[in-house]
Amino acid sequence: MTENPLQDVLTKDLLSDTLIKRSKSIPMWMKIFAWIFIVFGAMAPIGLVLGLLGYNFETSLYGLETNNPISLLGISVIMLFILKGLTAFGILKEKDWAINWGIVDAVIGIAICIGMIVYKAMYFSTFSIRLELVALIPYLIRLRAIKKQWETESII
Repeated sequence: MTENPLQDVLTKDLLSDTLIKRSKSIPMWMKIFAWIFIVFGAMAPIGLVLGLLGYNFETSLYGLETNNPISLLGISVIMLFILKGLTAFGILKEKDWAINWGIVDAVIGIAICIGMIVYKAMYFSTFSIRLELVALIPYLIRLRAIKKQWETESII
């Protein structure tokens, strides 16, 4: 039995001085939104159950609005909230998959917002910029900027 004397040279204690936590690369405004979406994401399954029990309530996200949670649109909005909640949880808990999910979440959100702008302009002759884009575009830019760093850093 031979032991490798170099095996424990790069221990967590030695590396902790040179590595930073992943969460330090997430700005405060993203952390605040993440907590908000964790709450909404946790409430989404409750809304689904209430809808199955016959309760109607308004759900809205990215310009998608419905008063019937058990409809194609209602279930889509609830699933978007669940996606946002899981992504927010992953970002705050520094999960390996979190940045990729965040990028997908941001792209879906931007696409839906732009789609709703075009839809309402074409069918209702109204043009309004979705306020969500003000947060989604910087969110996507920030996630793309830290993606490589997130993938190469270890959690301390």
